[in-house]
Amino acid sequence: MKAFKTLVLFVTFAISYGVSAQTVYTTKTGEKYHKSNCHYLKYSKKAIKLDKAKALGYTACKVCKPTASNTKETSNSLTSKKKTKDKSVTTKKVTATQCTGETKSGKRCKRKTKNANGRCYQH
Repeated sequence: MKAFKTLVLFVTFAISYGVSAQTVYTTKTGEKYHKSNCHYLKYSKKAIKLDKAKALGYTACKVCKPTASNTKETSNSLTSKKKTKDKSVTTKKVTATQCTGETKSGKRCKRKTKNANGRCYQH
């Protein structure tokens, strides 16, 4: 019986240790925590440990349903992936230019476009 109690105590400790290492994500203004692939994280995403999120009063998202078993563990590989991802992303400002297409009367189109081919939606 003592061995069984020790085993139960060990399993409980192992589960609670695994829960504390799980990473979930919050938004800047939200009150819920999410899995990394939740569509509510489209515009802002802040990584936080699951136990800390619960302590701060965040609740689970009803769409992605993050739990300790289906969230990723925190590791150095996540931070290294984030760093390489940030380096590979190049931001290029796109400015609107005048359309290069011609109207039926032979004049240049006066619409603005951000399309890469230089033509508006009509040309």
